Amino acid sequence: MGILRTLFGPYKEEVWKQLAREINADFVDGGFWKDSKVQATVNEWTITLDTYTVSTGKTHTVYTRIRAPYVNMDGFRFKLYRKGLFSNLGKKFGMQDVEIGFPEFDDQFIIQGNDESKLQLLFKNPIIRRLIEIQPDISLDIKDDDGWLSTRFPEDVDQLTFKVVGVIKDVERLKSLYELFAEILNQLCLIGSAYENDPQVALS
Repeated sequence: MGILRTLFGPYKEEVWKQLAREINADFVDGGFWKDSKVQATVNEWTITLDTYTVSTGKTHTVYTRIRAPYVNMDGFRFKLYRKGLFSNLGKKFGMQDVEIGFPEFDDQFIIQGNDESKLQLLFKNPIIRRLIEIQPDISLDIKDDDGWLSTRFPEDVDQLTFKVVGVIKDVERLKSLYELFAEILNQLCLIGSAYENDPQVALS
């Protein structure tokens, strides 16, 4: 076991149990058939960390994701990810990149949304920008439920979602992501885009 740990690092369950202890969250053992997850409560919201696998038949790609359903007051949505090799290509196909007025942040990320003024209000929060900037890889958005095989959401409920390829086994990075989710959800309330109400959704 020691040799395997040296080669591959700590096991996911080991790290995620430590995370749960440090942020006073629940570690839910998935058993044989399901993946384990960590669920933390912030005010009326539940933030869930888990992994899922996408199969193309020949290959399998594992993603780490974090989700938090909430009551969306005004239908505000956004998507944010780091600029990369294909960012300029995306712009040519009509992707709108909104600048929020902080040049160093704007230079690093593609930000899209359906309300430019709300985007600026959301990302003027310096804690949110800092927590995003320290992520080596990030894809963050507000969207509806996870599809037709997933838990169905009430009409006024959306979810804040983070995902990246691979399994995150860095406790400090995971703690910063939970902090980011809490800060974004609170900021959404401050700008009038979320209610601090229980969305009455249990993620599968």
